[in-house]
Amino acid sequence: MSTILRTLRNLRRIGIRDYLHQMQYIGDTKAGTYVASDRYGNKYYENLAEELPLRTRWVDYKDKEFSPCQIEPGWHAWMSYMVDKPPTEDALLRTGQRMWELPDHRPNLTASRAAFKTYST
Repeated sequence: MSTILRTLRNLRRIGIRDYLHQMQYIGDTKAGTYVASDRYGNKYYENLAEELPLRTRWVDYKDKEFSPCQIEPGWHAWMSYMVDKPPTEDALLRTGQRMWELPDHRPNLTASRAAFKTYST
């Protein structure tokens, strides 16, 4: 939850359209610099100057029905503060798509009707 002054300052910076989008999906207003986007279309942002510690990086998911499993491993490491550089700047994390990876994202089906269920005889 943010203060009224912080919310109004971010509203002035990002505009009414992005303000409403962030309140709908994040529940907070954030203004920062665009870092990059991944192959799924998620956009990553950072604001080191004005945000609280450990709240300086965030993701804007492409899909409205998002799941945290839609973040690539390199971006997950950056979002979790395991590395300082985003995958676009780090040679080890910038691997692209490996030959064993699926070309499209397969969602996590846990707690859904399509989840794996063991069959007992």
